[in-house]
Amino acid sequence: MGITKLCDLIRREAPNAVSYKEISDYTGKVIAVDTSIVLNQFRTAVPGIHNRDGVNLSPFTGLFFRTLHFLEHDIKPVFVFDGCPPAQKKTVLEKRAKAAGMIGSYGYNPVSTKIQDCQRLLKLLGVPYIQAPGDGEALCAQLVKEGKVDAVASEDMDTMAFGSSVLLRQLNAKKASEVTEYSLPKLLDALKLKYEEFVDLCILLGCDYCEKIQGLGPKKALALIQQHKTIEEVVLNVNRKTHPVPQCWRYRDARRLFMEAPVGNEPDLAWAEPNEDGLVNFLCHEKHVKEDRVRGRMEKFRQNLKERRTEREEAKKAGKSQQTRMEDFFRVTRRRQALEVPEATHAKRAKRQ
Repeated sequence: MGITKLCDLIRREAPNAVSYKEISDYTGKVIAVDTSIVLNQFRTAVPGIHNRDGVNLSPFTGLFFRTLHFLEHDIKPVFVFDGCPPAQKKTVLEKRAKAAGMIGSYGYNPVSTKIQDCQRLLKLLGVPYIQAPGDGEALCAQLVKEGKVDAVASEDMDTMAFGSSVLLRQLNAKKASEVTEYSLPKLLDALKLKYEEFVDLCILLGCDYCEKIQGLGPKKALALIQQHKTIEEVVLNVNRKTHPVPQCWRYRDARRLFMEAPVGNEPDLAWAEPNEDGLVNFLCHEKHVKEDRVRGRMEKFRQNLKERRTEREEAKKAGKSQQTRMEDFFRVTRRRQALEVPEATHAKRAKRQ
């Protein structure tokens, strides 16, 4: 779910916080990818692709093609996987499972066979992945705040509530697609809010971690936060007859989840050339994807890299200094200077609209 109607509020109140770009605009950037969103897109877009053993191939083939597409555009993806969800998310996850016809435990299994297979595929593609301790978008946002990546690719607007200064939506594999970029600093400036006030606004709008005040729309919620600054003050001033406040409302837990930095191991962000023979063995011999599809895509990948290398050589001759070797592209990336983000009063921290 993400943050209810946050997109609508941004379009109406802060249109300058949104820009529309092409995937080529992110050449040379390191992008944290909210992997659960990507895998879900593949499952729902092409749910009928199964091999002779009944295994759904959509997540594997989708991840294979999309990752190569990123690499062809000199984008360095870092795939972030969800860990175990926080207890505060139990209610919303159970509702989603029921709506999907899956009755049972709400828990997410980060070590399932499918997840391990996806991680194995990424390793063969030479792309790093990270297992988050909790929600993946929280760690994605934290990577931006620490300067390890330049932006987060996700469809979930709560990535901004977690503190990511740049959110990319529709960073997909379609050549002519328009990428929607959201800027948190520009949004805060337009709304005249501090980051912690924005987090409280997101909770009032509706998030995955607690209930919301009933009947409170985006326009009213924004006005209340702009006037009263905190949920505590909003509760004291809101009309409880028209906008009843939930009993035992756990908004403080939600606030803490958004603002506290996730605790995890230091990520090792290194890229390598794809292992074509390993990919063929995994995708074709184990998952029974047609070999000509995999070989053909790898050949196209090499040709595209060669063309880009030639373009860089020509640009270099023209006086522009750019990397020209494949080995240069797949080098280890050093820690980058942190992007500018608003300060929070709590510890630093950094699904679906």
